[in-house]
Amino acid sequence: MSRPSQPQSIPTDVPGESVFVETNGIELHTVQAGPEDGPLVILLHGFPEFWYGWHNQIRALANDGYRVIVPDQRGYNLSDKPPGIASYHIDELTQDVIGLIDAYDREMASIAGHDWGAAVAWWAALHHPDRLSNLCIVNVPHPTVMQRTLQNSWEQRMKSWYFLGFQLPKIPETLSRLNNWRGPTRALKKSSQPGTFTQTDLEYYRNAWSQPGAFEAMINWYRAIVRYRPSVNDPIVAVPTLVIWGAEDTFLKKSMAWESVDLCEDGQLVMLDTATHWVLHEEPVRVSNELCTFLNGGPLTGGE
Repeated sequence: MSRPSQPQSIPTDVPGESVFVETNGIELHTVQAGPEDGPLVILLHGFPEFWYGWHNQIRALANDGYRVIVPDQRGYNLSDKPPGIASYHIDELTQDVIGLIDAYDREMASIAGHDWGAAVAWWAALHHPDRLSNLCIVNVPHPTVMQRTLQNSWEQRMKSWYFLGFQLPKIPETLSRLNNWRGPTRALKKSSQPGTFTQTDLEYYRNAWSQPGAFEAMINWYRAIVRYRPSVNDPIVAVPTLVIWGAEDTFLKKSMAWESVDLCEDGQLVMLDTATHWVLHEEPVRVSNELCTFLNGGPLTGGE
């Protein structure tokens, strides 16, 4: 099922071990923490992060008794990077996650995702609801809401302009690498609250982006979603769902948060008024508390 990886430098304040896991015909690098017999929670990062995007939440979940699995999703950091754009179809990305549940001989898991990780989590809940016990979404709308908003809102089209830029072959990867990854690091800092990403954080990211083939594979997620344009047949999410949203997100209209919850049979929204797209880093304690409370079935402090 899994084997220890070559140890990655995990910050001393982050519990867990570095392990490779076979799933869906590839190997994903993961960070794992918490009791092995605890309820399974899988945390999915987005672009341009890696497992470290969730590093502030791992200890709280492990201390609450959950078995926490935080993968580098395919194409990222130390995980496998299969060639070709089709390898990053949303169905393949979702099967990676379902395969993680299988790898641990579990019937179900709670899945939390941010950014692209949230897109994969939505897709898993819509197409494999029997495998999810809970769903937590951070700052990405339901796919039907995103599609509808892009069709009807010039404001959102302008916010999503980079999707088109990423369709160009080779150019995004080449430009991003210039001046020690100046473009991606500047984008992180410019779109977040001042001081959110430390120099240490950014060094972790530069190291992940510098892994052979990684940045091309990361961009291929965007190329695949535009090329294949997957659609949803039944948009209603039956899995109990928590949506956490940073209201100052510069990439996404916050109205999509409420519209997304409306498509959930059992959905709750926590809107954090001063947080941006990078709410996992800006409000780490609040996110951890809301997530643990949700998974434990308790009342949320900011639910709507």
